[in-house]
Amino acid sequence: MARGDLTDQEWALIGPLLPSERGRWARPSGDNRRFLSGMLNILRTGCP
Repeated sequence: MARGDLTDQEWALIGPLLPSERGRWARPSGDNRRFLSGMLNILRTGCP
């Protein structure tokens, strides 16, 4: 686990609040945890 990543306990609280990972017809499903970690990283470091 990298610095700033969500722990398993934090993910257990946040994960059920997000939409399902079933995906849509237009795009394949993804990993919600990976996407959320990416968004938190951008918020933490800023976007050039």
